[in-house]
Amino acid sequence: MKKSIKGSEKKDRGPVYASTGLDIGDRKSCWVALDEAGKAVGREKVSTRAPELEAWGMSIAPTVIAIEAGPHSPWISRLLSRCGHEVIVANPAKVPSISRSRSKSDWRDAEQLARLARFDRTMLHEIRHRSEQAQKDLQVIRSRDAAVRARSKLISHVRCTVKAHGQLVERCSTDAFASRARATIQAELLEVVTPVLEAIDQLSRAIHVYDQRIEMLARTRYPDSSWLTQVRGVGALTALAYMLVLDDASRFRTSRMVGAYLGLTPARDQSGEVDPQKGISKEGDRLMRRLLVQSGHYILGPFGVDCDLRRHGEAIAKRGGKNAKKRAAVAVARKLAVLLHHLWITKNVYVPLFNALTTEHKAA
Repeated sequence: MKKSIKGSEKKDRGPVYASTGLDIGDRKSCWVALDEAGKAVGREKVSTRAPELEAWGMSIAPTVIAIEAGPHSPWISRLLSRCGHEVIVANPAKVPSISRSRSKSDWRDAEQLARLARFDRTMLHEIRHRSEQAQKDLQVIRSRDAAVRARSKLISHVRCTVKAHGQLVERCSTDAFASRARATIQAELLEVVTPVLEAIDQLSRAIHVYDQRIEMLARTRYPDSSWLTQVRGVGALTALAYMLVLDDASRFRTSRMVGAYLGLTPARDQSGEVDPQKGISKEGDRLMRRLLVQSGHYILGPFGVDCDLRRHGEAIAKRGGKNAKKRAAVAVARKLAVLLHHLWITKNVYVPLFNALTTEHKAA
């Protein structure tokens, strides 16, 4: 809990504001402060650097400060909280009066944040940032993902290059691609793509280092991930990413809320009598959603074992229609997100065919 600050201490800290909005930029950030009557009584620019922001935060009495979520918002929210302020991190996608404004400016955005924080903070759709340690550990997973995507692009480049000259690199694993390409591509063309193949080798080594670090983090710092990896198709990478993205399992009243949090539930655009069926909302963390869908494909694939998740996906795939397999994988991913949260909270042993056993028991 924050330490309460007495009135005399507030006065010593400088001006007293009812609320403040801070529009964050890479170099400079604009702030607008309101008084109790809702009148703008202060506005300035401050450098978006820790020393300058801390000096500004300590120069005013503790107040409510609203900022938009973005690259800088995690460290800025922590810094201003340490200065004694109550920081609201707004979801920019859910504040159309700012994101879709036709007269947008830094000063207008800052004032709008201050007014929403003062009069109706629920309209800011507050976001809770994960802890600093969790953020650092999550960057390991994001860095690995960046290396994987870079390697995939380079492999595609090499394949397209050799195809244009009537050659072909046979299908193989990504780790073996560079050596297979060197043995297949003719000398003249090999000379051109050799630097790219060397870059692919370097990325493969980097990805291997990241994999080892992720395994170590899962074993040492996040041992509860072992409850999640009970599910066949969920490895240390997916389990650790899941725990770091959610950060605190107790944030969700029920496990079913996790599917919507990760954007795996259908979006809705109901108006009057019209309520069209739409695809998933795709809100939340993209990487986590992609990892869960990949797990869904594995569960439904040739290496997946018989389980409730697989049977659920197969039942959806049998309905046919456009993109039936893709819809089935997304449905399995949604169920998996709920299941992982349940295992994390309860620390129960995973029973792959729990639903089937329950049905048989009731029938008996």
